[in-house]
Amino acid sequence: MTKWEYATAPLLIHNTKMILDTWGEDGWELVTVLPGQNQDQLVAYFKREKQD
Repeated sequence: MTKWEYATAPLLIHNTKMILDTWGEDGWELVTVLPGQNQDQLVAYFKREKQD
């Protein structure tokens, strides 16, 4: 059975691509993006296969 680990990270609207590219290079897959606490911030949810 595949085991997953999850992470969340703030996404600043002016720097979104660089942040997503960095997480992707580390093996994280973007699951969804939801609004943050203010209109200038988003929250990204990631997952990747857990390495035992």
